Amino acid sequence: MFHIQHHLLHMPSTVIKLIICVQGSSDLSVLTEVGEEQAKRCKKALENIYFDQCFASPISRAKQTAEIIWQWRENPLVYLDSLKEISLYHLEGMKNVDAMQIYPKEYTIWREDPANFLMNGRYPVRDLWKAAKDCWKEMLLSPGESFLVVTHKSILRALTCTALGLGPERFRSIDINNGGICVFNFNVRGEAMLEALNMTAHMYSDHVYPG
Repeated sequence: MFHIQHHLLHMPSTVIKLIICVQGSSDLSVLTEVGEEQAKRCKKALENIYFDQCFASPISRAKQTAEIIWQWRENPLVYLDSLKEISLYHLEGMKNVDAMQIYPKEYTIWREDPANFLMNGRYPVRDLWKAAKDCWKEMLLSPGESFLVVTHKSILRALTCTALGLGPERFRSIDINNGGICVFNFNVRGEAMLEALNMTAHMYSDHVYPG
């Protein structure tokens, strides 16, 4: 029997994303007005679902999203450093076109072979996989049976892939839209079953998911 359920939510649009920049773990951007409206749509869509806790990245754009969605709920909102976005070092904050021109080799590997992307002596995607595994352990050991997770695209990809037993070479095999929701169920042995991937009906309608 599957007894623990996680809803994973990719936070909505931010300012820096609208000008197509490399965000990474930088904390320079905030939600746009569109992003705030998207967060409110997510809040409405999830209103019938009970959650024991909400886990969120402490980076401002995800924190804003979580605070909007979790407003009026009594249970804890917990910020985890392991839910921070991937660190892309000196590529962060650069426009994609500038990163491509200034660091063509690194940028190309990041886009085409992310598992082997090397920067500052680190492999960011491999580090992300470790963070995702650690994050799952922490969340699955938390009291409760139903959890909401609000975080960023790359760490959400890593959480999804590690739960399914996929390695970092599969980083770009899964895509999750702004406001997209993934649902995982875990059995008593901690084995994951993917129930839903990238649900976005609520972003284009007044759809509310059943509790």
